[in-house]
Amino acid sequence: MTPDFQVGEHQARDLPVDAHVHTNLSPDSTVPIDVYGALAVELGIAEFAITDHVDFHPLSPAYRYSSFDERERTARSAAERWARHGVTIRFGAELTYHTSWDAELREHLARHRYDFTIGSIHDWPDSPYVPGRMKSWATGRTIDDLVEPFMTQVTAAARTGLFDTIGHLDVMKRYLFPMMTPAQLADRPDLLEPALEALIESGTALEVNTSGLRHPVAETYPAASTVARFRELGGRAVTAGSDAHRPGWFAYGLDLAYQIAADAGFETLAFRREPRPADGSGGGRVAIDIPDRFGRPASIER
Repeated sequence: MTPDFQVGEHQARDLPVDAHVHTNLSPDSTVPIDVYGALAVELGIAEFAITDHVDFHPLSPAYRYSSFDERERTARSAAERWARHGVTIRFGAELTYHTSWDAELREHLARHRYDFTIGSIHDWPDSPYVPGRMKSWATGRTIDDLVEPFMTQVTAAARTGLFDTIGHLDVMKRYLFPMMTPAQLADRPDLLEPALEALIESGTALEVNTSGLRHPVAETYPAASTVARFRELGGRAVTAGSDAHRPGWFAYGLDLAYQIAADAGFETLAFRREPRPADGSGGGRVAIDIPDRFGRPASIER
């Protein structure tokens, strides 16, 4: 264990996978990949996916920040080093989606193969959610108006079927807080249902992202009620990730994500380990068992 990085009280232990981790090949992280390897050994996290940012807009932070070859070489070499310590490292990416660069993203995935892909919406350069612009834009708008630009893009990303999972589905509540609170969003589940239905139709997994536990919203992206609703609507696949950008964020609150998935009726987490065809189909999704200690609701049909 690297002495400079102490394990925090909120970092989960003894879990099979953390499927959302950023290294210093993302512009918003300074963590060398081997620090995560050491943390995985210390915490008993058997497997994790390196999902450094890939952006397609020239004004976005991760645009050409690191090359595919550099990211793959770094992840694959680390995977060899840490395999002897019982840790599996997968090479993935978090790709920022927007309909404006759908073609560029598709071309990227046609040329490059990842073990695991997260499709995420962020506060794109000309979005209303950019800090310094959001407050004046949001003032006087209804919750429908506040959510619509973001959720339109999330739904579009889910419909593509290009990704293994859609990341932090309702992270716009972070951008809009406190002008829109999690409680207000919880009162309007209909605003998220088109995205959930698109996930189900395309066979894309829903990520339970624990980074919100570190933010003022103090809940996962999405909240437990949304994960439960996804299951009720027919959702079959969820993933769980800490969205780590710092050593202390690795596996942060991840046991809660597992509990939320189990409480919703999921017995496994989805993970894709085989390269996907260029058309985005197939890809050998495998199921990772949620540990028995999280329980199984007897009322859920399987």
